[in-house]
Amino acid sequence: MVEINKEVFEIVNKPGRVGVLGTADKQGQPNTAYFGSLRLMEDGSVVLGLGNNRSLKNIEENPLAVLFCVTESPVGFKTPGLRLYLKVKEIQKAGPLYDGVKTAIAEHAGTEAAKMIVAAAAFEVTDIRKLVDWQR
Repeated sequence: MVEINKEVFEIVNKPGRVGVLGTADKQGQPNTAYFGSLRLMEDGSVVLGLGNNRSLKNIEENPLAVLFCVTESPVGFKTPGLRLYLKVKEIQKAGPLYDGVKTAIAEHAGTEAAKMIVAAAAFEVTDIRKLVDWQR
């Protein structure tokens, strides 16, 4: 796991930020999806709730993902944001992680949104890059 500083926590957990998760299935077919439920936890893991969708299917087949996270839109070259490279640690369809995610989603997005959640995932952060990285 990489070191996660205060700025990373502030960007990822900022209310109203935009989070897009990029995944790929076992054949390498990509998918991206917007996530409002994600949280960067104190232990450095990224946790989010998933419906019965491509993102869940993909991370069950391929544990690697990338989170594109920006604090505002529209997005430009100076927009504060990050790319977090992730690896699945755990997927729960029942249990404390799942229950906690469903409860948090119900509190923030309502019970109808929470009803769509069928799994909770916890990811290890394996790398962090700036949104715009001019290095080659």
